[in-house]
This record gives sequence, structure tokens and C-alpha cells, in this order.
Amino acid sequence: MPIRKELRWFYPIDWALLSRRVRFERAGGRCESCGRPHGALIRQLADGRWLDEQRGEWRDDSGAPVDWPDIVAAATARQRRVWLAACHLDHDPMNSRLRNLRALCQRCHLRHDRAEHGRRRRITFLLRRALGDLFSGPHRHW
Repeated sequence: MPIRKELRWFYPIDWALLSRRVRFERAGGRCESCGRPHGALIRQLADGRWLDEQRGEWRDDSGAPVDWPDIVAAATARQRRVWLAACHLDHDPMNSRLRNLRALCQRCHLRHDRAEHGRRRRITFLLRRALGDLFSGPHRHW
């Protein structure tokens, strides 16, 4: 996942090496939460179950084996490309210690960051509302 230009200075100079070390040396190219393999094209159901073709079994979001889906559910499976990212467990890009980093696929990364995204969305909303009050009078909710 590319780093936004305005946030790049928060990351250490050797971020690319750290990220590669976490994703491929420590995690072996698999998500440390669910086990999805990096770069692979997987079949995934809407509820998050996915087909691990290397092991020949369906897995849930936590990587545990589950029963094979019925034919109707299997027909709704979509193909997805898996990309691993080095995720900061404490959401602080300045804390790049190896024990604070985890290799996560995009689905697990979004799930891990859900609360943080909600917090940032609230801050953005409040800042925009404050600007509205400042320049165009009391903020109105319609």
C-alpha cells in the first residue's frame, strides 16, 4: 500500500526494508491473521470465506478450516488478488519496531483499522463543522 506523500516523513528511511522483512521473512508471504498468500488470486465468498488452493480447503476470516460451501454459495465466489502490507498495531507510523508491525492482507488490515478510521472520520467531521461555523454562521444539520 503506497504511503501518502504528506505522511511519508513519519516513516523511517528504511521503511521498504522493514516492510519486506515483516511481510516475507517473518510472515513467509502470508497474512499473519488469516493466512491468505501474497500476490495470489483467491476465490472468496461475501462472508469472507476463501479457498486456500495450496491446502485444498476453505478457510474463514481467521484462517481456520471450514466446511465447503454449497453449490449456490460457491457460485457467488469472486476472485480477489491478495496484497500484504506491514500494519502498525498501535496505528502510529513513527513506532516501527518489529514487534509493533504485522503482515496483514487488505481485508484484515481494514478490519484492524476500522475503529481508527471511525475516529479519524469523526475528527474530520468536527473540523469541517467548525470551519462552517467560523465562515458561514452556525452549522445546520439537515
